[in-house]
Amino acid sequence: MEPISFGTDGWRGVIAEDFTYDKVWLVACAISRYVLKHSSGIPELLIGYDTRFSSDRFAQVSALAASEHNIKVRISKTFVPTPSISFATMDMKTDGAIMITASHNPPRYDGIKFKAPYGGSASTAITSEIEKELRILENSPPPRPDVLFEDALKEGKIELFEPIPRYLEKVVSLVDPEKISNAGDLKITFDPMYGAGQGLMKRALETLGLSCEEIHGVHNPLFPGLQPEPIGSNLNDLREAVVRRGCHAGIAVDGDADRVTAIDASGMFISSHMVFALLLKHLIEQRGWTGNVVKTVSTTSMIDRLCERYDLKLHVVPVGFKHICDLMLEEDILIGGEESGGTGIKNHIPERDGILVGLLLIEIMATHKKTLGQLITSLMEELGRKFVYLRKDIELTHSQKASLLSSLPNLRPSEIGGQKVVDAETIDGLKFHREDGSWLMLRVSGTESVVRIYSEATSEAEVEALVKEGEKLIYSVDRNL
Repeated sequence: MEPISFGTDGWRGVIAEDFTYDKVWLVACAISRYVLKHSSGIPELLIGYDTRFSSDRFAQVSALAASEHNIKVRISKTFVPTPSISFATMDMKTDGAIMITASHNPPRYDGIKFKAPYGGSASTAITSEIEKELRILENSPPPRPDVLFEDALKEGKIELFEPIPRYLEKVVSLVDPEKISNAGDLKITFDPMYGAGQGLMKRALETLGLSCEEIHGVHNPLFPGLQPEPIGSNLNDLREAVVRRGCHAGIAVDGDADRVTAIDASGMFISSHMVFALLLKHLIEQRGWTGNVVKTVSTTSMIDRLCERYDLKLHVVPVGFKHICDLMLEEDILIGGEESGGTGIKNHIPERDGILVGLLLIEIMATHKKTLGQLITSLMEELGRKFVYLRKDIELTHSQKASLLSSLPNLRPSEIGGQKVVDAETIDGLKFHREDGSWLMLRVSGTESVVRIYSEATSEAEVEALVKEGEKLIYSVDRNL
């Protein structure tokens, strides 16, 4: 078995195959040891969990591990979104939080995220320390106590807590209540994708005077019929509901509600790239906020164009919101975003937040009295070209993944699809820029056994052709795929 290691955001694995109670116990013990070393007072940890199979039980094991290390432990009463736990960590001034979730990964996965005291993803420096503790524990595993979780609750060693009220109060405070309240005719459908965001958009909008319909708002760890990642191919039910009900928009979040995309009134998919661009434009032009911008390398060139327009410094970082979080802690960052749907803004936590960004998209529509599709069309006209994006994932075995990680970095084509490659970025994976402004990126995932192909061009036909070129390049370096 491979050693436990933290990827772009925590450790994840297939339930019952490598994500087991024994391994969760080890990871929670390692985190507890890290907390004990760095706590400046009475050590305290929060525990949250999503709607996946046995996430509640994995959370209980984690709580018992922390309790065994004499750490004050509070565990959420029910499943909660990751941003609510991140906010509670900072709001309650704890030494961190364990969140049991595999985010947007397929239903067979689960995982552990560690949130640092600042309310964001643990940095590489932090996870490296936790992994050092893990190497020690793997050689000499501490025994799990013969203690029932319910007994630990009765004895006061573990407490229950409810992070949602304070979290909703915070996110609602970050939107313009007058703008949204004055748009009382807006019809919104929300899709939590059977995940931990269930009911939250409805509760938030009700405080702002709007109603909201919801689909997939039941607890079903099988996520029947879909994968809890808000990409276009997974949102057919939301698209159908929006068009059938005559809604102005549909908002979708992933399994732990930290990523968000949308469906326009026409049924058009509003990708994470479009969300990022609309939000950046809105915060500058309507809110008058200031600060620099950070994006992951796999994100749209629309952000580069907007930063040039507003004379903003743009940072480009590897995939994984922890890299964005690091910069948000170091300097004045207005907004940070990634291709996979995570966007974070200043004046909140250094963390992506699907519920907050969904509310801001509604604020944007209310401000301009236009649909998201109309706003995107106007933006692309302003920027002078279309930006069409496509991603394809190819599943791998563990050995194929290891092989690609070794062979892919050496790939350096001089041309792709008949066009000259003018630049190759190696920040994370390989990103090839062509002379017409289009680009192709190849990257092995840090959390799943997949290789991802990303591309951006000016039309559907072009971007599909680019993805096919990407497949050829991958097979050219590894014939065993």
